[in-house]
Amino acid sequence: MKNCFREGAITPDFIANSISHHQVKTTIGAHQIFLGQVRADVIEDKEVVAIDYSAHEEMANKIFHDIREMTFSKFDLTCMHIYHSKGIVKTGEICLFVFVSSKHRKMVMEAIDYVVEEIKANAPVFGKELFEDDSFVWKENK
Repeated sequence: MKNCFREGAITPDFIANSISHHQVKTTIGAHQIFLGQVRADVIEDKEVVAIDYSAHEEMANKIFHDIREMTFSKFDLTCMHIYHSKGIVKTGEICLFVFVSSKHRKMVMEAIDYVVEEIKANAPVFGKELFEDDSFVWKENK
């Protein structure tokens, strides 16, 4: 089972590398990517400056694996990757990277929505929204 967690933000270089590795797979006709980015929400007059992600990693990786398997059973995909940050991710940085590939565009468009909704609903990943004054609130998964 694959470890889907990356320490800190998911960098643009990591995303670009992941995409470039798929250029040799000439049976792929479409890719769809979801990038979750940390927002500078204002909560009770305080602006979020980062999110500190934690998870029950073993359980979360099992759920990511199950989501992946279920997605392959529902959609005719060629490839799929899930990466989620752990630790501190600043506002504006990427915390979730989902990448699906298939022969056809409609398949990847439907699959990406399914995967992201399943992650949000089922993965035991938790986020503390951090403020400049070192206070925090637990993030709701929406």
